[in-house]
Amino acid sequence: MTAPKLDRSNIVEFIADIFERRGAESYLGEPVSMSEHMLQGAVLAEAEGAPEELVAAALLHDIGHYTSEFGPMSLGDARDNYHEESGAMVLAPFFPPVITECVRLHVPAKRYLCSTDKGYHDRLSEASKHTLMLQGGPMSEAEVNDFESNPFHREAVRVRIWDDEGKKPGVVTPEFRHYVPLLKRVVEHQGRLA
Repeated sequence: MTAPKLDRSNIVEFIADIFERRGAESYLGEPVSMSEHMLQGAVLAEAEGAPEELVAAALLHDIGHYTSEFGPMSLGDARDNYHEESGAMVLAPFFPPVITECVRLHVPAKRYLCSTDKGYHDRLSEASKHTLMLQGGPMSEAEVNDFESNPFHREAVRVRIWDDEGKKPGVVTPEFRHYVPLLKRVVEHQGRLA
């Protein structure tokens, strides 16, 4: 499929279409599908009273697994494509930096928490423990300092925790369409700032 010319007027519907067509795909050995996982993240963010931008970040944090849908601007997804980087890249033209940085940093946030929270590693799913090693393992002290220098690192840690908690089978969530108005508001607000 060739991606249409994307802009602020159609990006949310484009993402909604991806969720509807591909959301039922398995999620890397987890007991939930990709869409179940991302929707659970959004529900957890809402339950904590997070601002709309962080609900959107929790919902979209794994969009990088679908970057082949975005055409030649993507890094491709036939192999490990550093989905956090590719996801941030495809969202950056449309969404505010807090969202794109949370997407980009949600993998580093796992590495960060493994270095700074003694009990965090034991709370990870087996699939997350496996990918942790592929992603570089716990951060070094220098990497921790670098991570903490990012102005959105605290928000990224919150998204990471919702990511970890959003892997429970059988949880009832709204459909993706429930979040379309929220995503459109975030995109429109960013457009006014641009």
